[in-house]
Amino acid sequence: MGQEIKKIETTYNTVAKEYAETFFQEHDKKPMDREILKRFTRDIGSKTPVWDFGCGPGQTTKYLTDLGMDICGMDLSPKVLEQAKKLYPDIHFQTGNMLKLTFENNAIAGVVAFYAIVHFTKEQVDAAFGEIFRVLQPGGIFLFTYHIGDDTIHIDEFLDKKVDVDFMYFNTDFIENTLTKNEFNIIETIEREPYPGVEVETRRAYVFAQKPLVR
Repeated sequence: MGQEIKKIETTYNTVAKEYAETFFQEHDKKPMDREILKRFTRDIGSKTPVWDFGCGPGQTTKYLTDLGMDICGMDLSPKVLEQAKKLYPDIHFQTGNMLKLTFENNAIAGVVAFYAIVHFTKEQVDAAFGEIFRVLQPGGIFLFTYHIGDDTIHIDEFLDKKVDVDFMYFNTDFIENTLTKNEFNIIETIEREPYPGVEVETRRAYVFAQKPLVR
């Protein structure tokens, strides 16, 4: 069983304006984020296309654009994307579901997904990894982040608005085993402690994975 996609979409439609105001400059306060995204830019080089899945109001898409990357953003919530388009009108954003991607096989050079799996159950994470593997080109890079743990946290209020959604934490063994199951090569998993006063105080992980050149 997975969390209802409509429930996730409704949550972010409800808090879209507040979410954008709160998070659109979040990388300014997170030096490890900036270093990781710079590394992703170096790894991708001039390859295209590159997509930011679960892009929210576009803060990561914009940061990578400023580093010189040609990247587009995709999110489940049309209302959040309205905010992204207002903030960054020169970047292409579109709606989409990571569990049912509309891209062709082997179509994308790189995918970044910062905390885009936080509302997925383990079964949905498995499905999302399978879809991302499918659409990546051989040699394509997948960078994503998650909260480390085993908890499922139900939230009925977010950014002072009433919502109904679950946040999921994952242990690194599960994440790495699921990547391997979906045929990814794991390049590196990097864990860090939270930045106090800047973000929810959970331990975080960044993962670089790659679709093999030859299967």
